[in-house]
Amino acid sequence: MHLRFVIALVSAALMAPAIFGQGKNAPTVEELVSKNIEAKGGADALRALQSLRLTGKLLVNQGQIELAYVQMKKRPGEVRTEGTLQGMTQIEAYDGKEGWKISPFQGRKDPEKMSADDVKSLMEDAEIDGPLVDWKAKGSVVDYLGTEDVDGTPAYKVKVVRKNGDVSYVYLDPDHFLEIRILTQRTKHGAYEEVETDLGDYEKAAGVFVATSIESGRKGAPDKQRVIIDKVEANEPVDDKIFHFPTASK
Repeated sequence: MHLRFVIALVSAALMAPAIFGQGKNAPTVEELVSKNIEAKGGADALRALQSLRLTGKLLVNQGQIELAYVQMKKRPGEVRTEGTLQGMTQIEAYDGKEGWKISPFQGRKDPEKMSADDVKSLMEDAEIDGPLVDWKAKGSVVDYLGTEDVDGTPAYKVKVVRKNGDVSYVYLDPDHFLEIRILTQRTKHGAYEEVETDLGDYEKAAGVFVATSIESGRKGAPDKQRVIIDKVEANEPVDDKIFHFPTASK
């Protein structure tokens, strides 16, 4: 299912801003979050989704290099991402408290602890529901900023200020209320950065819609990495050990 598409009828393109614009008919944050939850499959389906395994390919260097890709997520906030090429596997993982990585493509084959700044993006990746669901419980502050064009779509723009101070602008498709873009602003190792992620091709797994096309990189950068998910597995058994920093066997 493609969320970003060319709207054939001009009237259809004008309808969403007229109903949910920036005037007195503008939606509240609660309304947008409610519609986002409903669009994903509903609160009950989201609560029942305890783990996800996403399998596909990772395209880098403008698509010239293809890695086998696997990402595993498990509630309440664990994630592990693997990229494999020519027998070497890059790993980034977060167990809810600390993050670690193995970087064989940089010549480092032993696991290394990740800094607090590097872990920020993994904490976001670990969110099965996305940034809007349960935003109050997460300690975020959320505001609706009106509509903004996203590749020809008048998307709803929602600002999310996370508990750690990072800011994400979440863009919701006006017809489906699913995320089509997330722009995150943060300070990393003393430098300001903006990371733009485009989401699409949603597929249903265990009653919940999951993005299977993810393109991400620094805002304005010509070379963004793209993940294409071929298989989505929900609520499969996942050993917690895969998220924790490896310990040397005795």
